[in-house]
Amino acid sequence: MSILTNTNLNPNKLNRYLSLQILSAIVMGTLCGVYFPKLAIQMQWVGTSFVTVIEPFVPPIIFLSIVSLFGSLENLRLAGRITIKALVYFVIVSSMAIVFGICSALLIKPGRIDKSFFGAISPPKVEESNYHEWLNVVLQNSMLIILVLAIAIGLFINQYKYRNEVIRVIDQIKLTLLKLLRYIFLLAPIVTFCGIAYTVGRYGLDTLVPIGKMLAGTYIAMFLFVLIVLGSLLATFKVNVFTFLGNIKNELLYALGTSSSSSVIPLLMERLEGLGLKQPVVRLVTVTGNSLNLNGTCIYLGMSVVFLAQLNNISFSFSELCSIVMIVLLTSKGASGIPGTGFLALVTTVGSIHKIPVEGLAVLLSIDRFMSEARAITNTIGHSVAALVVSKSEK
Repeated sequence: MSILTNTNLNPNKLNRYLSLQILSAIVMGTLCGVYFPKLAIQMQWVGTSFVTVIEPFVPPIIFLSIVSLFGSLENLRLAGRITIKALVYFVIVSSMAIVFGICSALLIKPGRIDKSFFGAISPPKVEESNYHEWLNVVLQNSMLIILVLAIAIGLFINQYKYRNEVIRVIDQIKLTLLKLLRYIFLLAPIVTFCGIAYTVGRYGLDTLVPIGKMLAGTYIAMFLFVLIVLGSLLATFKVNVFTFLGNIKNELLYALGTSSSSSVIPLLMERLEGLGLKQPVVRLVTVTGNSLNLNGTCIYLGMSVVFLAQLNNISFSFSELCSIVMIVLLTSKGASGIPGTGFLALVTTVGSIHKIPVEGLAVLLSIDRFMSEARAITNTIGHSVAALVVSKSEK
């Protein structure tokens, strides 16, 4: 019997205690980084290799899902209506996330700290980029290109005489890839342990403590955004936010363990469809949302810009803050939920603002692994809520 059809090896059963495994991995990884830093630093390759193994699965699964969707659609107007609703939602909620992040940083003031420890870490190189051109954003985001290509092929298959047979084969291939991906994700606790161990071992808790306010503030801001903003959207449709999060718990834990919202998109689509959300909505909203609706990344960028400004005693006028919101709204589209892209988006953002020195970027880099986990979880929740809101609006 094939390993993929053996019910005794169901990945969901094997991950029954996933939350305990991930939590234990975080604690043990931190201890390893503190007491065995040299060993911990050597573990970086584990996380890098894991992402390298997962990444090839994500584009084909998303591609096949969209091709299957458009190939089997009876009503193409439905897809157009969903897309327009999703884009309007993305702009509004992403803007709210940026403003939420900026206001949180202005209130918490995480950048009012001693800068004397900066010298030990050299700042990353910052190159100026013109992110005001939408074409640059699109070309740098392969997921959008895959989406457009998949839609075109799906529409072609839609008109094909034997489309049902073709769609059946596509769906079978997709299901096989999904099952393989779920087995690979069984290694998530090990990846979490190695990632945390490397970060603590590389930078040390002594470096992390001075900017603990920024780290804690970011987690609090994202938690409140999910509770207040996304929770309110769910409440509009009589859905309890905690019940909803419980339904996608495993996918959130995978995002936490891998620090990547992009890698869990295929599993999230499968889960949301299993919860009864409309298939066209789930597939369109989650795939486009992974590029255009990164709530966690938007909050992080908003907070980080203000943090760097406070670090250098720079203040912004109201018009400058509005400009920052627009800049972040564009630069966040280049961060596709893969580990590290959130920080790269921040580098681009700082380069576009021109007013902020880059020395503080090195400090934020030292806690980026922890920031990446917060971004991944919030982005994943954002994709899920967007799918539910648009699906409910379709009744």
